[in-house]
Parts: sequence; structure tokens; C-alpha cells
Amino acid sequence: MPASGAVTRNTLRQQIADALRDEVLAGRMRPGEEFTVKQIAEQYGVSATPVREALVDLCAQGLLDSDQHRGFRVRVFTVEDYKGIVEARALVVDGIFRRAAVPGNFEAHGPALVSVRRRGEEAARAARGGDLNILVGYDLRFWRELCALAGNTYISDFLHRLRMQSWVFAVPHLRGHSDLSDWLWTGHDEVVSALALGDFEAARVLIGAYNEESLVWAERLPR
Repeated sequence: MPASGAVTRNTLRQQIADALRDEVLAGRMRPGEEFTVKQIAEQYGVSATPVREALVDLCAQGLLDSDQHRGFRVRVFTVEDYKGIVEARALVVDGIFRRAAVPGNFEAHGPALVSVRRRGEEAARAARGGDLNILVGYDLRFWRELCALAGNTYISDFLHRLRMQSWVFAVPHLRGHSDLSDWLWTGHDEVVSALALGDFEAARVLIGAYNEESLVWAERLPR
């Protein structure tokens, strides 16, 4: 039946997109690395159509760039790009916390903090251990679940995209350090603790300090 084929293709498209996204976020596919639909299709042993669709999806997320003649490449973010991303995500998160501080906006989401706290504890543990591979996944889940508390999927999706782009820029630079424990943010669980107490200002201060540290780190990188 046609519907069955469509579901299979869409599922394959998502699986390929997820696999390639993981490769990019882990830094195994380096910024500027070029490839074609044919190469990816052969690598995964699938047809070209779901691969092309998956690559278009990743372009829409800002992780890849496409060229009509050369295929696709992992997007290259400059230091200035990263600084703009940090500013954008800071404004989004600040807005979420301000909205949550309005009486009646946050109390209903209390039970959801249990899951967010769990993600935050795992992310902080990975950061303290310098385990970049584990950290990226938990960090993305942490922010996605935390921002879902705002009750607006557009905001959550937008911040998720910014967080992914942040990691695409940062991971290749971080891979150059033998000990990452001093370079990675570990304040996830502190933010959740502040929110659980209804102390939104403390949460904003923690995130503000984190963003400032991110900008200072980026300024020290070679242009």
C-alpha cells in the first residue's frame, strides 16, 4: 500500500538525519567536510531519496550547507557566529524565566522538573568528568525539556536549534583539550534547584554567568 511505503521512507529519513546529526555533534564530521547524497547513500546502504530528504532537514536546522554543484558540507561557524548564537539563546532563556516568574505560569509544571533534574544531573556529571560524548546528548535533552516548560513549542524548537549550532562550533575546539573538566559548564542541576524553589532570579544569574563564560572562551580562540 502507498501509505506503508511513505511511512517506511519517512522513518528511514529520520533515522538517517538522526545518525548524521549525531556524527556532526560529536565532531566526527568536521566543519567544512564535504560529501554527496551518493556517498551517504552508499555508506548506509539505502536509496538516494531518503538521504537527500534527511540532508535537507539538517540544512534547515542550520547544521549543513548545500551547494548545487558540490553537494553538502558541515556548516562552518565563526567565532562571531558563535557569539551571536550565545546572545540569541541568552535572550530566549531569559524570556522563558521571566514568563515563568509570573504567578500561575510555573506551578503547574512542577512534576516535569523531576525529569529535567534527571537530565541536568546526568549532564553535570558528564561535564565534571570531561565526557564530551555523553554531555552533548544530555545537555540538549536538558534544555529541550526545560524550555518545554514555557508551553510554547516554537520557543523550545528554536532554542534547541541554537543549542545544536553551539555544539557544532564548540566540539571541534574542545576536542583539542586533553582535560575538559575545567572547560565544561556544570550548572545544570543548580539551575533546576533554583527553579524548584521558585527563585527565577537565581536561575537567570546562573545562566547569565554561563553565557559570559562562553563568550570569554570564544574570544580566546584563534579567528
